[in-house]
Amino acid sequence: MKLRRIRPASLLPAALLAAFSLALASAVPAMAQDTDEVPYWASLTTDKANMRVGPGGSYQIVWVYQRKGLPLKVVRRLSGWRLVEDPDGTRGWLVSRFLSRERSAIVTGDDNVMMRARPDEGSQLLWQVEPGVTGWLGDCAQGWCRFAVGEREGPLREGWVPQDRLWGPGEP
Repeated sequence: MKLRRIRPASLLPAALLAAFSLALASAVPAMAQDTDEVPYWASLTTDKANMRVGPGGSYQIVWVYQRKGLPLKVVRRLSGWRLVEDPDGTRGWLVSRFLSRERSAIVTGDDNVMMRARPDEGSQLLWQVEPGVTGWLGDCAQGWCRFAVGEREGPLREGWVPQDRLWGPGEP
C-alpha cells in the first residue's frame, strides 16, 4: 500500500474554509445581542464621546459629550452606530461601544431636588441635588425613583427623588 503525503499547500483551502466558518459562527452571537427594540434607554460609558451628524467616522462632529453616565434615548440602530437623543432633545449618532444599557437619569428643573430616605415627601432629607446632576437609576414606583449619585466603584449618595424631576425613567 502506497502512502500519500499531504502537502501543506493542499491544506490551505480546507484551513481557509474552517477559519471562515469559525468567524461566521462567532459573529452570529454578537449580532444576536444587537436585537434591542428601539427606542430604549442607554447611558454613556466613557468620559468623552463624539456625536456625529451621520452613522460613520467621516461624518461631522456636532457635539462632544464629556459626562460618563449621561442618560441617552436610543431611537435608531444602524450597524455599530446608534441615533440617540440627549436630555436637551439634540439628536445625533454615537458609536454603540460608548453606550451601556445600565440605566441613568439626570436631574431636571431650575432648583435643587430633595433626595429623601424613603419615597415620601415627609421622609428624612438626605441630600439636595442640583439640576444637571447625573446618577444611577434604580426602581421607580408611585412617582418616586431610587437615585444614586457618584461613581459605581466609589461611595454613592443614594435616596429617593420625585420621578417628575428626572429625565431618564419611564418608557423612552
